[in-house]
Amino acid sequence: MKMALKPKPAQKPKPKKVAPNIDLKEVAPVPAPEPPKDPQSEESPSSKEQEISAPVVEPTEPKTKEPRPANNLVLLGSEVLPGTSTRLAWSSGIQIAGLAQPTPVLVVNGINAGPTLCLTGTIHGDELNGIEIIRQTMYDLDPEKLSGRVVGVPIVNLPGFQQGSRYLPDRRDLNRHFPGRSNGSLADRIAHSLFEKIIRHCDMLVDIHTGSLKRTNLPQLRADMNNPTVAEFTRGFDRMAVVHSSGSQGMLRTAAVNAGIRSVTLEAGESHRIQEHQIDAGVNSLTSLMEKQGMISRMFVWGDPQPVYYNSAWIRANHGGILFSEVKLGAKVSKGQSGKVWKVIKETKGDMPGMNKPPLWERVGNHCSTTNR
Repeated sequence: MKMALKPKPAQKPKPKKVAPNIDLKEVAPVPAPEPPKDPQSEESPSSKEQEISAPVVEPTEPKTKEPRPANNLVLLGSEVLPGTSTRLAWSSGIQIAGLAQPTPVLVVNGINAGPTLCLTGTIHGDELNGIEIIRQTMYDLDPEKLSGRVVGVPIVNLPGFQQGSRYLPDRRDLNRHFPGRSNGSLADRIAHSLFEKIIRHCDMLVDIHTGSLKRTNLPQLRADMNNPTVAEFTRGFDRMAVVHSSGSQGMLRTAAVNAGIRSVTLEAGESHRIQEHQIDAGVNSLTSLMEKQGMISRMFVWGDPQPVYYNSAWIRANHGGILFSEVKLGAKVSKGQSGKVWKVIKETKGDMPGMNKPPLWERVGNHCSTTNR
């Protein structure tokens, strides 16, 4: 006689760990990696957890209405309560080349409901200004006065940062591999982990960069101005010129826009440097953005509207030597003025030793059409 097997009772999913409410300004211990996933607690995309952590575009409401209370934010295996700030940790989970080392993730979950703004820095490991822009912006937030959430990853490419290198240990450029693949190269897998665990929770994304080696960038936005949603998004950044760029395949900004997330790149300064003037400009623009989006309420004085450049070109030196620029970064130049941009002190025969490029170049906006915002 066969006995019918009694079905096992369904196990209740384990509750998420509640993240501690901390002062982000306090010295932090070494970040611990996110807790491992419990296969029995995983739910379908239509589950309650997914509903809590998914990006929500908040409708515009009259200021006279009472603000709606915020929900808990489920992120990286932890639950961040409304009106709190905390420090989490993200790791790609790749157990090679030191890529499993966790990097800090700063989170401020406001007391009131609102959009989720994500800030990323140091995707290129030698670009340092973004670290301080994110730190200063988030340390200045009061969760009791914030509507929405701000999630900041100051150092995305931690191995590159530790080595002072733009690239990952496998010499790939991480910002050419988004949204990534779970079974691809190291860069693909890191990009996939960041995109799935953090970026998909965002309504808005500002990816912060600097000029690459031996180049410096005036504080500016790179944005796809052919996208009406992105073009409108750029209006929230105070005192920031905008350079139209549709973006390359594999860039974080491009992948985020394709996923329905309003996204721009903020360029400020040069690599291997911490530059206070560039950092101040970045912090100011992010503060204005949060004020524009209704996330904070401050007495903010807006500067003059900056132009949008739909076309740009490089002006390069024709001779080797020691060069001095007679035009400061950000200065306006007119047609025919290029002879005053560089002064050759001493010419050399051929290239400079060990160099296969001009000793100095700067990017100068050669705009064909300009639109004030």
